[in-house]
Amino acid sequence: MRLLVAEDDVELSQRLREGLVQAGFAVDVADNGIDAEHLGNTEPYDAVVLDLGLPGRAGLEVLRRWRAAGNAVPVIVLTARGAWHEKVDGFRAGADDYLAKPFHLEELSARLGAIIRRRHGESPGQLTCGDVVLDEERQTATRGERRCALTGTEFRLLRYFMQNPGKTLSKETLAGHVYDYAAEHDSNVLEVYVRRLREKLGADLIRTRRGQGYVFEVRR
Repeated sequence: MRLLVAEDDVELSQRLREGLVQAGFAVDVADNGIDAEHLGNTEPYDAVVLDLGLPGRAGLEVLRRWRAAGNAVPVIVLTARGAWHEKVDGFRAGADDYLAKPFHLEELSARLGAIIRRRHGESPGQLTCGDVVLDEERQTATRGERRCALTGTEFRLLRYFMQNPGKTLSKETLAGHVYDYAAEHDSNVLEVYVRRLREKLGADLIRTRRGQGYVFEVRR
């Protein structure tokens, strides 16, 4: 899963980035509303953490412009403690959830997981597709008698495959959801991670469509 954190407090944004990467997300950071709006409209984010007090363009205006343009990316807005009017304004503008500062990173991570699961119609805690079960909290995968730990990139890649079973996913699409903006989207590296998932969970799990991409096969 790939996130955008739009926060102008450098110390806070760095702490959020580090913690969310550790939680299994790829994370981009924007420190002003203009860059945040542009990234949100051009990159395939699975969710956005949006501070309302951004310079350049206020977070609330960024959110309104996204929704007016048909951008339905899930958004958690960060509000000041006790500022109930910010919460109301955020929901009216199209926010999916809110979190008041200061907050615990674990709560933010849990709320992000919840709004992303709601978007995909998943049950909390784990994702099941065919005979594969992905434990999102422990970042492990189980298939039959096989149970394996996953690296951060393997976890994000498998989760995106499982959310899109039977679909042909191009390398470009996969890279957009697995890597952050600064990473090199090297197709050869992506092939390495696909091979690792096949080695851990079975060679029949992910099928290659030459010239098109990959398909996650649902096995019962």
